[in-house]
Amino acid sequence: MSVLLLVRHGQASWGEADYDRLSQTGVRQSETLGASLAARGVEPALVVRGSMRRHRETADAARSGAGWSADVVQDGDWDEFDHLSTLDGSVLFEHLEGEPDDDRVRRFNASIDRWASGRHDDEYAETFAAFQARVEAACARTIDGLGPGETAVIFTSGGPVAWTAARLIGGGPAVWASLSRVVVNTSATKVLVGSRGTSLVSFNEHAHLEPSPELITYR
Repeated sequence: MSVLLLVRHGQASWGEADYDRLSQTGVRQSETLGASLAARGVEPALVVRGSMRRHRETADAARSGAGWSADVVQDGDWDEFDHLSTLDGSVLFEHLEGEPDDDRVRRFNASIDRWASGRHDDEYAETFAAFQARVEAACARTIDGLGPGETAVIFTSGGPVAWTAARLIGGGPAVWASLSRVVVNTSATKVLVGSRGTSLVSFNEHAHLEPSPELITYR
């Protein structure tokens, strides 16, 4: 059987104008992940990343931590959906006067739910259905690039990780939304590909961070 390890990027710069870059915590998370995977004997035949800066920086730091030599393939279909065109910009970059952080997160989640509902597709540059289709296409391409018994490590975002997991367990947008809210930075989701098809084995595994609880982040 072949293995896909879907890794969510390290902590990015939540709340800042340039979100698409790793924080110092994100770099540490990524290096820790790489060292942990190498210690477990993971040696990927294929490393894939989305086209976003946070994907590249996570892949670079994880490869450094692991000592991997495999080349990195960029596939933009593993990118996160475009928050700027999908969400109210204030959800990402601005606090409303007197607004607690928890309320800001609730506004963020409500915006995601509205997009994923499919009832307002004419308002979005990329619909949720189009997002699903490109993530599924990226997954199929990655699988096609693997030989029997080989492993691919994919550096992507929480949305694609959650949709891959939701689809494999027969879930729809509601399941995706629930999963996407709990994907830990640099967590690994394991998918097996074999004669019986493609199966989700584990979701959101982040034991490599547990010895340092300050490294467990969700944004």
